[in-house]
Parts: sequence; structure tokens; C-alpha cells
Amino acid sequence: MEAMAAIAPASVRTGCRAIRDADEAHLLPEEARSISARQPAMRRASGAARWIAHRLLADIGVKDVAIPRAPSGAPLWPDRTIGSLAHDDDMAVAAVAPVGSIVSLGIDVEPAQPLPDDIFAIVATGADRTGAADQRLAGRILFAAKEAVYKAAYPLDREVLGYEDIAVDLDAGRATTKTGRKVSLAYCVAPRVVVLAFVGK
Repeated sequence: MEAMAAIAPASVRTGCRAIRDADEAHLLPEEARSISARQPAMRRASGAARWIAHRLLADIGVKDVAIPRAPSGAPLWPDRTIGSLAHDDDMAVAAVAPVGSIVSLGIDVEPAQPLPDDIFAIVATGADRTGAADQRLAGRILFAAKEAVYKAAYPLDREVLGYEDIAVDLDAGRATTKTGRKVSLAYCVAPRVVVLAFVGK
């Protein structure tokens, strides 16, 4: 939690928690209706992520508002707010902010383990720069960065992006999409790899 807070811009609030049994009970009725996944694990993860987001939104004065899922799969945020949700098998994370100097957010969480070689071959391109990142985890950070960048860029550009469409420079803390969208990046690696992507005005 502290590591996540340290990487976030001042206006962005972040949170995380372990996914627990019965977390699907945290889904508000409108949210539960919008999430078609019937697998208990998916509903638990969605409930955990929204539990965090509801508390972060309450911190900025937005209370008791649902975050339903759009047909695209993206969460629908209350007016005048932006945010992002993510989870792996065990941990859920969320980031929220009032609309202001930052206009879009993306977050991703991954286990702090090396990325399998076959997935790395799909994710990485010659344009990516991992620089000073822990080489054991560089592939995993790169993967999470591209997932987070997609979440931040899609609401603005409505462009479906593949991994090859996003060039990441971890040392510079930025990424560029094939549409020319510039996205800022920050990450931490303990106890999980978490990448926050954000677009300023």
C-alpha cells in the first residue's frame, strides 16, 4: 500500500487488498448485474477491487455510487472522477482521482515473478526500453505497463491496441501508443508488481 502511494501523483489515490472468500458480496446490486462472469473467482476479484474503489471514492467525497461494468469490460466511473481496477489471482488494486490535471488512469497488478519466455516474446518489441529495472522482473513490469497503458489510453482514443502498438521506456517513465498518445508510467515491485499509467492534460 505504501509503495503504491509513493508512486502515484498527488491527486491520485490508490489501494490494494488480498482477495477474500465472499468478496463478491461487496458488489452493489447494479455492479453485480453488470458483471456477467459466473465464475466465483472472477466475481470475488471484482468485488474486492470495487470494495477498494468505493473507499477511495469516499475519500474524495463520492459516496455510495456504483461502478458498473460497461459492455467493453471497462468500469464506468461516477461523473467528474476517473479510475482503474485490476487484480491477479490473489490481490486486487484500484486507483481513483477527481477529473483535473490527470484525465485518464490505468493500473495493473502482477505477481513479482519472472514473465514466462513465451509470453515475453509476445509482449516485448525492439522499441521497448527496460533499462535499470530489475532484470529478473523486467518482462513482468513491461507486461503490466502495457496493460495499464491500454486502460489509460482506450477511454481517450477508443483504439484497440496490441502489445506491439505500445512502446514503453521504463527509465523515462513513459509510453507512446501507435496513435501518438503519450502516457506517463510509475511502478513498484514489492510485494507485487504494480504499474500506474496516467495521462495529463
